[in-house]
Amino acid sequence: MWEELRYLGESCSRNRVARLMKDDGLRGIPQRRRWRKKPSGTRPDHVRNHLARDFTADEPNTKWVTDITYIRTAEGWLYLSVVVDLYSGRVVGWSMSPRQDRQLVLQAVLMALWQRKDRSPVILHSDRGCQFTSDEYQRFLKGHRLLSSMSAVGSCADNAAAEGFFGLLKRERVNRRRYQTRAEARAEVFDYIERFHNPRRTRKIEQLRKEEVGLTQPSVEKG
Repeated sequence: MWEELRYLGESCSRNRVARLMKDDGLRGIPQRRRWRKKPSGTRPDHVRNHLARDFTADEPNTKWVTDITYIRTAEGWLYLSVVVDLYSGRVVGWSMSPRQDRQLVLQAVLMALWQRKDRSPVILHSDRGCQFTSDEYQRFLKGHRLLSSMSAVGSCADNAAAEGFFGLLKRERVNRRRYQTRAEARAEVFDYIERFHNPRRTRKIEQLRKEEVGLTQPSVEKG
C-alpha cells in the first residue's frame, strides 16, 4: 500500500500508512508457510554459483533468476515457472503447465530470450531442481549464451529474488482466491504478471531514473 501511494505521488511514511490502515480496520494478507519438497538433482561439474547472492544488476538482461512454484485448483496443481530480471524485478519470461517438467522451465526461458534485444551473455540463476540440472536444459542454455548458475544444497536464500516474487504473487493475489479450474488460475496469474506486477516494476524503475537525473543534473549558476 505504501509503495502504491508513492507511485501516485503521495508523500507519506510506512508508519503513517500502517496507522491509518489499523484505524480503518485494514490489514495485509500474510504469506502462508507451506513447504513441499521439490526433487533436486546433482549440480553439473561445470556449473557454479556465479550470482553469490548479489541480487543487484546495473543493466537489464545481465542477471536473471528462475524458479518454479505451484498453485492449488480444484482440478489439481498448476505449476508456474518464471524468469525475473534482477535489474528491474520484471518477469521477463513465464510458463504454466499441469506438469512440473523440463518443458515448463524451457518455455519460460524461451519467452525471456524472445524479448532480449541482443545475444549478450546473461547469468541465469536457479536452484538445483532436477529440471534445471537436466542435460537438455543445460544444452539449451549453452546454445543461447546463457551462463548457468546454481544454488548450493539446501540454500534457499541463494535464490531469494525468485522466491520473493512468488511471495508477492501468493500474498497479493493467489491466497485471496479459490480456483475451480486451471484455466481460471492461468488467467489470474497472467493478469497479475502482465497488468499489475510488471507495470508496477516499470513505474518504479522510471521513478528511480528520474530521481537519479534530478540528483546528478548540474546546477545553473545565476550571473
